[in-house]
Amino acid sequence: MTTTETEVWRDYDVLVAGGGIAGVAAAVAAARRGARTAVVEKTILTGGLATTGLVLIYLPLSDARGRQVTFGLAEELLHRSLRYGPGDVPADWSNPETPSRYRVDFSPAAFVLALDEVLAEAGVDLWLDTLICESIVEGNRVTGVEIENKSGRGALTARCVVDASGDADVAHRAGAPCAEQDNFLSMWALGASLEAAGKAVAAGDGTDLLHRVILGGDNAGRGHPGKSPRYSGVRGREVTEFALESRRLLREYYIEAQAAAASAEGSPEGRKQVFPLTLPAMAQFRRTRRIEGQQDLVNGMMATHFDDCVGLVADWRGGKDVWEVPYGALLPRRVTGLVTAGRCIAAAGEAWEVMRVIQAAALTGEVAGLAAAESVRLDTTPDLLDVSALQQQLAERGFALDVGQLD
Repeated sequence: MTTTETEVWRDYDVLVAGGGIAGVAAAVAAARRGARTAVVEKTILTGGLATTGLVLIYLPLSDARGRQVTFGLAEELLHRSLRYGPGDVPADWSNPETPSRYRVDFSPAAFVLALDEVLAEAGVDLWLDTLICESIVEGNRVTGVEIENKSGRGALTARCVVDASGDADVAHRAGAPCAEQDNFLSMWALGASLEAAGKAVAAGDGTDLLHRVILGGDNAGRGHPGKSPRYSGVRGREVTEFALESRRLLREYYIEAQAAAASAEGSPEGRKQVFPLTLPAMAQFRRTRRIEGQQDLVNGMMATHFDDCVGLVADWRGGKDVWEVPYGALLPRRVTGLVTAGRCIAAAGEAWEVMRVIQAAALTGEVAGLAAAESVRLDTTPDLLDVSALQQQLAERGFALDVGQLD
């Protein structure tokens, strides 16, 4: 076997597809339990949409009443996001009389450095700039993925696989039934301006330098350009069209912003007053493809208790509703040897909107990583685990497992 062939044929206990927040949490959780763990990531940055996608808001771990409902790595990573950059947790987040919640804004670049650090500390093997080309399936069991990178085509195999791809790529290609959702056109970018720089200097705090520019449709479609189509996010040509159209929105924004700056300054040099600083390096889709699970979370299930509950997530849109996450929502139908994490778990409608975001991704990632490591230890598959034993591990980590016990 040549050196190149050796480089792209490896075997692990746990293999995580995707290095976003869900994938990082899954890998760290599995590795800390002693599993030989690897992450495959198509970019060279960890963090997914939170970092590469410039969605620099770590959404709340608390509900509207100031009660923390999400714990574990979701909380650890929130604090890690501030280690090498600006930002603070609101001091009054637990006060039900104030609008603050347990959340932070962070520097995407600083968060990447922190995520690299936590992965290295856990001993996770990273495969960056590596594409997943196909799922490897024996019978109905996923045993690895075919990959391609600068060394060529190869395979990474494992005793358990976590699909944290965001698009259910591994599950879908393994034959698991999935559902899709269209997306509104949107753009998040970071800009620079003399005005923001002035505020930062006056305050002696560089936080204002993180100047967000948000354009297009929000999660409910408000602001979506009237003549623009919706995009699935799981068809190659549509990804290109989405990226180009979102950048067109940004170009139009800066044409106006620079003209206004030039007029205000009495100078034609508006481009020196305000300009784009960093663009997202991945398409900023909200919901693309997800599994159909052994238990689907659907509209109306907020505050519903599940016997296989593995954690709680508060609706980021105000925090009034709190959702339990059933373990069955992480398990695809028809295939085994696989557990999902992040926005591709089995959550539909409003539940998908709640479960797709950063703190939910961290929670489901940690659960998936623990389940994968436990499956390896017991020489079984995630769907055959004793959920009560998994719940015991989560309870020892401080997880809340019953929405009814919040009061």
